Amino acid sequence: MNQGRIIVITGSPGTGKTDDFFHYLSKGAIPPHLPESNEQNLVVIEAFLEAAKRYARGGYDVIVDGIVGPWFLEPWRALVREDYEVHYIVLRASKEETMKRAVERSKLDRKTNVELVETMWEQFCNLGIYESNVIETTTYSIQEAVFAVKEKISSGAALLS
Repeated sequence: MNQGRIIVITGSPGTGKTDDFFHYLSKGAIPPHLPESNEQNLVVIEAFLEAAKRYARGGYDVIVDGIVGPWFLEPWRALVREDYEVHYIVLRASKEETMKRAVERSKLDRKTNVELVETMWEQFCNLGIYESNVIETTTYSIQEAVFAVKEKISSGAALLS
Protein backbone atom coordinates (compact mmCIF):
# COMPACT_ATOMS: atom_id res chain seq x y z
CA MET A 1 0.00 0.00 0.00
CA ASN A 2 1.33 3.45 -0.90
CA GLN A 3 1.72 6.06 1.79
CA GLY A 4 -0.82 8.87 1.64
CA ARG A 5 -0.16 12.58 1.49
CA ILE A 6 -0.62 15.04 4.35
CA ILE A 7 -2.25 18.29 3.30
CA VAL A 8 -2.29 21.12 5.83
CA ILE A 9 -4.93 23.72 4.95
CA THR A 10 -4.69 26.80 7.10
CA GLY A 11 -5.45 30.49 7.33
CA SER A 12 -7.14 32.86 9.70
CA PRO A 13 -10.74 32.24 10.76
CA GLY A 14 -13.13 33.18 7.95
CA THR A 15 -10.93 32.27 4.98
CA GLY A 16 -12.69 29.07 3.97
CA LYS A 17 -11.52 26.21 6.19
CA THR A 18 -12.74 24.66 9.41
CA ASP A 19 -10.91 24.10 12.70
CA ASP A 20 -12.00 21.06 14.69
CA PHE A 21 -9.10 19.86 16.84
CA PHE A 22 -9.31 22.79 19.25
CA HIS A 23 -12.96 21.90 19.87
CA TYR A 24 -11.85 18.55 21.37
CA LEU A 25 -10.24 20.38 24.27
CA SER A 26 -12.62 20.73 27.17
CA LYS A 27 -10.96 20.56 30.57
CA GLY A 28 -8.83 23.64 31.18
CA ALA A 29 -8.84 24.79 27.56
CA ILE A 30 -7.20 28.16 26.95
CA PRO A 31 -8.41 30.19 23.95
CA PRO A 32 -5.77 29.33 21.32
CA HIS A 33 -5.09 32.96 20.37
CA LEU A 34 -3.87 33.94 23.84
CA PRO A 35 -0.10 34.01 24.47
CA GLU A 36 -0.43 31.66 27.46
CA SER A 37 -1.93 28.98 25.19
CA ASN A 38 1.36 28.17 23.46
CA GLU A 39 1.97 24.89 25.33
CA GLN A 40 -1.64 23.80 24.75
CA ASN A 41 -1.34 24.69 21.05
CA LEU A 42 1.77 22.54 20.76
CA VAL A 43 -0.18 19.61 22.21
CA VAL A 44 -2.92 20.16 19.63
CA ILE A 45 -0.33 20.29 16.82
CA GLU A 46 1.18 17.04 18.14
CA ALA A 47 -2.29 15.46 18.08
CA PHE A 48 -2.70 16.61 14.45
CA LEU A 49 0.70 15.12 13.62
CA GLU A 50 0.16 11.73 15.19
CA ALA A 51 -3.29 11.29 13.67
CA ALA A 52 -2.07 12.45 10.25
CA LYS A 53 0.97 10.15 10.30
CA ARG A 54 -1.11 7.10 11.15
CA TYR A 55 -3.65 7.69 8.39
CA ALA A 56 -0.92 8.47 5.86
CA ARG A 57 0.94 5.27 6.77
CA GLY A 58 -2.34 3.46 6.15
CA GLY A 59 -2.38 4.80 2.60
CA TYR A 60 -4.90 7.60 3.11
CA ASP A 61 -4.51 11.19 2.04
CA VAL A 62 -5.01 13.33 5.13
CA ILE A 63 -6.37 16.86 5.21
CA VAL A 64 -5.46 18.75 8.37
CA ASP A 65 -7.46 21.93 8.71
CA GLY A 66 -6.70 24.39 11.41
CA ILE A 67 -4.65 27.42 12.25
CA VAL A 68 -1.09 26.32 11.51
CA GLY A 69 1.00 29.40 10.97
CA PRO A 70 4.64 29.31 9.90
CA TRP A 71 5.50 29.60 13.59
CA PHE A 72 4.16 26.02 14.01
CA LEU A 73 5.68 24.48 10.86
CA GLU A 74 8.78 22.84 12.29
CA PRO A 75 6.93 19.66 13.36
CA TRP A 76 5.49 19.38 9.83
CA ARG A 77 8.93 19.89 8.26
CA ALA A 78 10.15 17.10 10.56
CA LEU A 79 7.56 14.82 8.91
CA VAL A 80 9.07 15.66 5.54
CA ARG A 81 12.44 14.52 6.90
CA GLU A 82 10.68 11.25 7.84
CA ASP A 83 9.70 10.88 4.14
CA TYR A 84 6.08 12.01 4.41
CA GLU A 85 4.72 14.13 1.57
CA VAL A 86 3.42 17.29 3.26
CA HIS A 87 1.63 20.13 1.49
CA TYR A 88 1.11 23.48 3.23
CA ILE A 89 -1.72 25.58 1.81
CA VAL A 90 -2.78 28.94 3.22
CA LEU A 91 -6.23 30.31 2.44
CA ARG A 92 -6.48 34.08 2.61
CA ALA A 93 -9.33 36.50 2.00
CA SER A 94 -9.40 40.28 2.23
CA LYS A 95 -9.69 41.63 5.75
CA GLU A 96 -13.23 42.86 5.06
CA GLU A 97 -14.39 39.50 3.70
CA THR A 98 -12.64 37.59 6.48
CA MET A 99 -14.34 39.71 9.12
CA LYS A 100 -17.73 39.33 7.43
CA ARG A 101 -17.40 35.54 7.29
CA ALA A 102 -15.94 34.95 10.74
CA VAL A 103 -17.23 37.45 13.22
CA GLU A 104 -20.87 36.43 13.46
CA ARG A 105 -20.34 32.66 13.58
CA SER A 106 -18.06 32.39 16.60
CA LYS A 107 -19.11 31.15 20.02
CA LEU A 108 -17.09 34.02 21.52
CA ASP A 109 -18.54 37.40 22.37
CA ARG A 110 -18.40 39.84 19.46
CA LYS A 111 -15.58 42.05 20.85
CA THR A 112 -13.32 39.06 21.59
CA ASN A 113 -14.11 37.50 18.23
CA VAL A 114 -13.33 40.71 16.31
CA GLU A 115 -9.99 41.00 18.14
CA LEU A 116 -9.16 37.34 17.47
CA VAL A 117 -10.00 37.47 13.78
CA GLU A 118 -8.08 40.72 13.27
CA THR A 119 -5.04 39.31 15.08
CA MET A 120 -5.10 36.04 13.13
CA TRP A 121 -5.66 37.84 9.82
CA GLU A 122 -2.61 40.00 10.46
CA GLN A 123 -0.50 36.95 11.31
CA PHE A 124 -1.32 35.35 7.95
CA CYS A 125 -0.80 38.57 5.99
CA ASN A 126 2.93 38.56 5.21
CA LEU A 127 4.21 35.01 5.10
CA GLY A 128 7.57 35.59 3.46
CA ILE A 129 8.76 32.38 1.82
CA TYR A 130 5.27 30.88 2.20
CA GLU A 131 3.50 33.54 0.11
CA SER A 132 3.56 31.12 -2.83
CA ASN A 133 1.50 28.71 -0.72
CA VAL A 134 -1.38 31.22 -0.46
CA ILE A 135 -4.70 30.89 -2.26
CA GLU A 136 -6.67 34.13 -2.33
CA THR A 137 -10.30 33.17 -1.54
CA THR A 138 -11.99 36.57 -1.29
CA THR A 139 -14.14 36.10 -4.38
CA TYR A 140 -14.05 32.31 -4.62
CA SER A 141 -17.03 30.05 -4.29
CA ILE A 142 -16.51 26.86 -2.31
CA GLN A 143 -16.08 24.96 -5.58
CA GLU A 144 -13.48 27.44 -6.85
CA ALA A 145 -11.54 27.23 -3.59
CA VAL A 146 -11.58 23.42 -3.70
CA PHE A 147 -10.37 23.49 -7.31
CA ALA A 148 -7.52 25.89 -6.40
CA VAL A 149 -6.47 23.64 -3.48
CA LYS A 150 -6.48 20.58 -5.76
CA GLU A 151 -4.36 22.46 -8.29
CA LYS A 152 -1.78 23.43 -5.63
CA ILE A 153 -1.56 19.82 -4.54
CA SER A 154 -1.32 18.28 -8.00
CA SER A 155 1.31 20.80 -9.12
CA GLY A 156 3.38 20.30 -5.97
CA ALA A 157 3.49 24.09 -5.55
CA ALA A 158 2.85 23.89 -1.82
CA LEU A 159 5.14 21.01 -0.84
CA LEU A 160 7.13 21.53 2.31
CA SER A 161 10.79 20.66 2.13
